[in-house]
Amino acid sequence: MPSPSDAATPSSETASADTQTVVASGIQPSGQLHLGNYFGAIRQHIQLQEQADEAFYFIVNYHALTTVQDAEALRRHTLDVALDYLALGLDPDEATLFVQSDVPQVTELTWIFFTLLPTSRLEKGVAYKEKINQGLTPNAGLFNYPVLQAADILAYDAPPEASLRVPVGRDQKQNLEIARDLAGRFNRAYCDEGTPLFPIPEPHILDSVATVPGLDGQKMSKSYDNTIGIFDEGKTLKEKVYSIKTASVPLSEPMETEGDTVFALIRLFADEQTRAEIAEKYQRPDYGYGHAKGELLELIEEHFAEARERRRELAESREDYVRDVLREGAKRARERAERLVERVRACAGLDV
Repeated sequence: MPSPSDAATPSSETASADTQTVVASGIQPSGQLHLGNYFGAIRQHIQLQEQADEAFYFIVNYHALTTVQDAEALRRHTLDVALDYLALGLDPDEATLFVQSDVPQVTELTWIFFTLLPTSRLEKGVAYKEKINQGLTPNAGLFNYPVLQAADILAYDAPPEASLRVPVGRDQKQNLEIARDLAGRFNRAYCDEGTPLFPIPEPHILDSVATVPGLDGQKMSKSYDNTIGIFDEGKTLKEKVYSIKTASVPLSEPMETEGDTVFALIRLFADEQTRAEIAEKYQRPDYGYGHAKGELLELIEEHFAEARERRRELAESREDYVRDVLREGAKRARERAERLVERVRACAGLDV
């Protein structure tokens, strides 16, 4: 399933052979997952489950409450995310998949982190300002989002000497800096020198797919209504692909690949040879954007064909299995989080 571009080198430092590697990352169930989610996070999650000693992937429904105030929709989106992950290749024997709200220790850790972080750090949040600029109503949940995110990452008792890797999009790197800051602040405030409790998390970013463009050329985002769903198919997928905005170039003139949204998406799906062949076609007088969109459509359909069939099977006949995976994952996650939070309480003097 992964394309050849998956081999790109991540920006996080490589851990030494004897260092335990733990991966922790979440995804928000605020609607249909799209190609930006896939190339920015999900694909990395699937790859890293086999490379890491442990992997924790959580469906962050507390975070989703900042934008979704529809209980039935939130339940549906939460289960859909689990279906998507399992269809795309997540193996419950290799990674722990669970729902954030099933681990209450995360919210306790969030409060303790609140007491350590100056509000000025949150006021500088680029992601928060971006959400407000997109028209979302300011609320305390959005403002404090990075602190809950830090608790998500640090709650599962990774050893302080571990390589704690967090697959994130480049736009989330600032939030991860807050998680790094909070881990260090707690260690300095409450731990003896040389015996920290928390590891310092590291971002794991694929430089080659830092940003996935949407139908209008902006960053692909549900907020911009410019997404292609991972499991879009048939007429829906075709209409979206053919609606991608392109430059006004007569058919007889060559097209530019640089800055072209269609080719940027082709680059994500195609191997090196196919990319070169399509780039060459861009210079031909008989090749236009309609042809390029047709090739992109074929690449998307081929890439997700097997996953689409697996998802259909899970949704039709194995929904109980999906719920069992989430329950078992939550049980493992709670055990780890409770162990960690007990030590946090002791360090902070909350164990009277």
